[in-house]
Amino acid sequence: MREADRRTVLGSVWLRDEPEPTRARLSRADIVTTAIQVLDREGLDKFSMRRMAAELDAAATSALYWRIATKDDLLELVVDEIFALSPALEGGDWREQVTVVVEAAYHALWEHPWAARLLASHAGLGPNYYALTDRVQTILDAAGFKGTHLDSAVSAIFHYLVGSAVTDSAWLSVVRRSGMNDSRWATESADRMGVDATHLAAYLNPKSQAGPEARFASGLRVILVGLRPRQLS
Repeated sequence: MREADRRTVLGSVWLRDEPEPTRARLSRADIVTTAIQVLDREGLDKFSMRRMAAELDAAATSALYWRIATKDDLLELVVDEIFALSPALEGGDWREQVTVVVEAAYHALWEHPWAARLLASHAGLGPNYYALTDRVQTILDAAGFKGTHLDSAVSAIFHYLVGSAVTDSAWLSVVRRSGMNDSRWATESADRMGVDATHLAAYLNPKSQAGPEARFASGLRVILVGLRPRQLS
């Protein structure tokens, strides 16, 4: 198998060995950090390896392609990097502990809305995402969730996390494409949507009690209250 083929098999950068160190001044971590900055500034639609090469300057272009072969590889790396978080758990029962961990993940996705769009195709195999799921699973296991019930509980929590992040990111993307702020977009769009403009503005405002962060916290409570420790074979 050719070297280029070996670097793209198995469909994920996490299932292949990282290239050997070279004298290039850029590390993989440097490239990932720069990519996150570009994505935060310009969004996912304008992102490309060519844009990255320009950001890193011509001298670093060869290092970029040696360290990270494809755009998909780079996107896998950056979406996993935003989950590099470890919120402190200061007491509380298992529901409170899960809430701290999962809300931290949601806030990371809110700060980098492009990442939510990548979750459907570029997440799940990286070490940080694995550490996040493992932490939730460990909390639930200690609380008495066992067997397939433990797997189902973890799935329910993460499906809610990902689904909420994707939905909220989609709304944010629509508003940003309009070039308006939340309030003006709500005023201009409410009649066409058949909804009240005040309610729509509150729905979009992250600081509102009806906004995305408050809705996420409320929905997470509903899920956790409905879960009970037990074992299913």
